Amino acid sequence: MDKIDYYELLECSRDADGETLKKAYRKLAMQHHPDRNPGDEAAEHKFKEINEAYDVLKDPDKRAAYDRYGHAAFENGGGGRGASDFGFGGFADIFDEMFGEFTGRRGQGGANGATRGSDLRYNMQITLEEAFHGRQTTIKVPSSAPCEECEGSGAEKGSKPVTCGTCHGRGKVRASQGFFTIERACPTCQGAGKVIEKPCRVCQGAGRVRKEKTLAVNIPAGVEEGTRIRLTGEGEAGLRGGPSGDLYIFLSIAPHRLFQRDGANVYCRVPISMSSAALGGSFEVPCVDGTKARVAVPAGTQSGHQFRLKGKGMSVMRSAARGDMYIQAAVETPMNLTKKQKELLAEFDKAGKREQTSPETEGFFAKIRELWDDLRE
Repeated sequence: MDKIDYYELLECSRDADGETLKKAYRKLAMQHHPDRNPGDEAAEHKFKEINEAYDVLKDPDKRAAYDRYGHAAFENGGGGRGASDFGFGGFADIFDEMFGEFTGRRGQGGANGATRGSDLRYNMQITLEEAFHGRQTTIKVPSSAPCEECEGSGAEKGSKPVTCGTCHGRGKVRASQGFFTIERACPTCQGAGKVIEKPCRVCQGAGRVRKEKTLAVNIPAGVEEGTRIRLTGEGEAGLRGGPSGDLYIFLSIAPHRLFQRDGANVYCRVPISMSSAALGGSFEVPCVDGTKARVAVPAGTQSGHQFRLKGKGMSVMRSAARGDMYIQAAVETPMNLTKKQKELLAEFDKAGKREQTSPETEGFFAKIRELWDDLRE
């Protein structure tokens, strides 16, 4: 029976690029995988055909030969593989392409087992004023650095890693499990393909040593709670000369004695005396930038009234703009009155009409009286 065209198997046009072929292969391989279709011989056969097609088309040279000669390019010793003898070494490479980005396998290893160092996290708390102005500081981070003795190679000076005798330099070993042949990292060399016969006496072959680093950190003005600062290459050193990871600094802002922050705006609650609220007046408040502002209180100010000071709030990152400052008035009821003060307040209460001096109070109780009258009817 004639073989199905490889492009038709992958449901792609002949001019499809590599990324399109890969996406099509992923979709079809997952759909027809034997684990998802137990006992289905048709799905198993289809899975083999899909793997065979992608193994050819993902390789530029094989694809060029296939485009020119078709299936004949891989028959009679032409260098191809049939569906019946498909090699699972190739499938392991395809599996890496499919799932390596999710499992973390892709790009982790390098020559002589060099691997990228881990990323590190550093938590830093700053004040609201520091968040407003910005800050330059230094931090000490316990980390690792390349070993100076072996220059990060992990091998003693004058020696070099040798080819691993278990995997013969491939970095992988195979194990058969029924239908599948699974490849995994070599347990002897941990996937490096080479072993260090004479480890460095300082780092014991790791190529890195524990070391505390002192780093300069620039905190920009206007940062908010949870802002993350990334210092590239300042994480842990890689194994055996691999690249270093990154350091991430997570900022938190300490609670302030006076101000509460909401984005670029700040809020402040200010108590004012009953007489100032009734007669009017003014008061001074500090601002987050270190200056002072005078606020005029109009006569008859009620508790909860907000005063807005435009442009007196927080800095905005990467901008010359500033938020606003909102002051909430809290009218304070007098306490511990003297006899004279009580007499004056009683006299004040009798002297005027309540609907004029306390319209909100009178309006509220008028509604209650109306409600009671309605209930009696």
